[in-house]
Amino acid sequence: MKKIDESELGEDFNYILRLADSDIDGLTRIGMGLTSVKGVGARTALAICEIAGIDKEKLGGHLNDEEQQKIRDAIESYPTEVPLWMLNRQRDIETGDELHLFSMDVSMTQDDDIARLRATKAYRGLRHAARKRVRGQRTRSNGRSGLTLGVQRKKA
Repeated sequence: MKKIDESELGEDFNYILRLADSDIDGLTRIGMGLTSVKGVGARTALAICEIAGIDKEKLGGHLNDEEQQKIRDAIESYPTEVPLWMLNRQRDIETGDELHLFSMDVSMTQDDDIARLRATKAYRGLRHAARKRVRGQRTRSNGRSGLTLGVQRKKA
């Protein structure tokens, strides 16, 4: 990674950007800086830059107010601009819509889904409630913590 000289940054450089209820480091390229927003991965960040028409290699701190607003608008219009397979919430259970959730919406929706599974006493909900592995992983020998550490031998 290239070392950034403080004299190259200029007077109007923003060290922290505020986008989608998240702080983004101004010293990183905007293509990767957007990944600090919850619900945005590398592919989503590049798609947002493309929708906004902003160079993904540009440092986040060099974005002016107009470009920051373009990114905010691109985040808002992201679910309608990309194919359905790029969305993180397809066929929402309550509304049936195709959504892409960002920032706090991701964690709130996940908590709601787990609470719904627990309320219906589904197997996945019971596993979540017991803080066990949910997706069929092995639990006898892996993922041990607390008092279950160590191996029990048969008594001779």
